[in-house]
Amino acid sequence: MKGVELGADEDGAVPTLRLVGIGQLAEIDEDAFTEGAFILSIGGAQQSHVDLGKPGHVFYEYLRRIANVLDIFKPAGEPIRVVHLGAGALTLARYVQAKRPGSEQVAVELERELLDFALEHLPLPDGTRCSMVIEDARAALDRFEPGSFDAVVLDVFASEDAPVHLTDQAFYRALTSLTAPGGVVLVNVGDDPPLTFARAQTRRLREAADDVAVLADAAMISGQMAGNIVLVGTDSEWPVEWSAALVAAGPHPGVVVTGSELDAFSSAQQ
Repeated sequence: MKGVELGADEDGAVPTLRLVGIGQLAEIDEDAFTEGAFILSIGGAQQSHVDLGKPGHVFYEYLRRIANVLDIFKPAGEPIRVVHLGAGALTLARYVQAKRPGSEQVAVELERELLDFALEHLPLPDGTRCSMVIEDARAALDRFEPGSFDAVVLDVFASEDAPVHLTDQAFYRALTSLTAPGGVVLVNVGDDPPLTFARAQTRRLREAADDVAVLADAAMISGQMAGNIVLVGTDSEWPVEWSAALVAAGPHPGVVVTGSELDAFSSAQQ
């Protein structure tokens, strides 16, 4: 592979890949607490959790909240079209295949070597229809016609250090243009109190979508902790019944912020 060095740790048990371009080590470790599950880390930071035996199991809280939306926005079991901007180890693509067999998916990842490494050691389930696109997330959007997907999932940045071209208003307009009627845009945003970056990204999506909801741990919304929030953009008014279903689905304690509460959250200057 160009630009990488492959290897393993001293006892040969942990697959590793040296990303020469950024000088960081990617590795895949077994989950010590879940048999058949693995963790992809880059530079010592966990990036993806994959349960090969149970692809319907989603470990990370923010990804569980995204999965919950994908469960309810269309009838259960119905195949959907999804584009994943930021592939990681394709945890969510595995989930969609498990819950909605026959779905057509596209995964966009900037690092070909990293994607190849993940798929070599953590192969996708049989029958998964997922095309791979190696490109910058913004550039990749130009490949697709408007309305090409039922769900657009953005999971490429974690904080205000994100590239400007992936956080500006033009990018959010491009995201929402890709959804078919009844579709959703789902954005993972990591931030620390006072959530300045998360509030700004919420405003961006609100300007591009017809309606928006924010999903998160209750303590994060109140500004007491760092973590991840999930933004959900829709092309019509947010269905009230979704809020109760998503809170019940967890993780707990979780909240769904809409309406006037969302106005307060997105406009707060804390």
